Amino acid sequence: MAKGKAAAAPPSGGGSDAPAGGFVQLLTPDGEHVGSVTTADGTTYSVDFTDEEYRGLYRDLVTVRRLDAEATALQRQGELGLWASLLGQEAAQVGSGRALRTQDMAFPTYREHGVLYCRGIDPIMPFGLFRGVDQGGWDANEHKFNSYTIVIGSQTLHATGYAMGVTMDGKTGSPDGEAVIAYFGDGATSQGEVNEAFVWSGVFNAPIVFFCQNNQYAISEPLERQTRIPLYRRAAGYGFPGIRIDGNDVLASYAVTRAALDNARNGQGPTLIEAYTYRMGAHTSSDDPTRYRIASEVESWKAKDPIARVKAFLTKQKLADDTFFGEVDEDARKLALDLRERVLAMPDPQPVTMFDHVYPNGSPELDEQRKAFTEYHASFEGSGH
Repeated sequence: MAKGKAAAAPPSGGGSDAPAGGFVQLLTPDGEHVGSVTTADGTTYSVDFTDEEYRGLYRDLVTVRRLDAEATALQRQGELGLWASLLGQEAAQVGSGRALRTQDMAFPTYREHGVLYCRGIDPIMPFGLFRGVDQGGWDANEHKFNSYTIVIGSQTLHATGYAMGVTMDGKTGSPDGEAVIAYFGDGATSQGEVNEAFVWSGVFNAPIVFFCQNNQYAISEPLERQTRIPLYRRAAGYGFPGIRIDGNDVLASYAVTRAALDNARNGQGPTLIEAYTYRMGAHTSSDDPTRYRIASEVESWKAKDPIARVKAFLTKQKLADDTFFGEVDEDARKLALDLRERVLAMPDPQPVTMFDHVYPNGSPELDEQRKAFTEYHASFEGSGH
């Protein structure tokens, strides 16, 4: 479980796989640890992990990917109604998730299974949500991790309001203060809610980090349909710093996120982090990515796999051997099997429950709709349809 330290502050560029403009990269695709990176403004980023913490990061990455693969298989077998895979985005999520301190609050989209895992939440929770038997099930206040949000970008406004409340409650302005992180994708940057959140956070100097996982596609629309400049540069127009990181580098994700969160909790306001990564799979299990991107593009990103580079680093530094890697794989397999059994033991979703949480105290109109739907649904029972 990575803890480590990060020097306060933002990159002087990446390697040959960097996008135009570069990014912060501490671990190259071939597993070379570059030590530290100093940005144009003089900020230096680095990590200071123990050997066990490096191994813990690898374990996190492998476990999260294995759980995601099991969920995809369960959906294909009809046990989940839908699944939003994080395949390829593990480093962005695990790095930023481990950078959160206990008191920090996270606002996810519907794909942050890796962050959820890092917050200590039972990974069965999103399975129940996507099976349709509950609303997610975890206690947002207990775990400091809000409910999944399906409406694109709306969680950034929720996070901004929460962050403003943190300031009003006097829970910021010190190293022990609370900070907030809001996750969203590149496509969400075109939503009005996200821009409104940037305005309010900038004006009120809210203690928030906006973490954009730029996975190159807003469902089927490529990045160039969202912006003419790198996304992190948009932050300047709202009056706070933006920084781009190699989103497939778990060390850079950790270092930059930890520094940005510490800056926020110490009264230095918002930061926009653009994690430049790639969605290796479909947008959701109902999507066919072969219709809008070519195979060679996917293959080129496989060379930047976030797990392979950490494995290469551990091997080169003699921090792990085949026995360790085998144990990690077996532990992840056992956890996935346990989750499968627990999903199969779940009840079938009951469609009528969609009326349960529309209003806290119900309404006459809702009662009428529930009655009509129940009668309609009952008309199919025993009819063979």
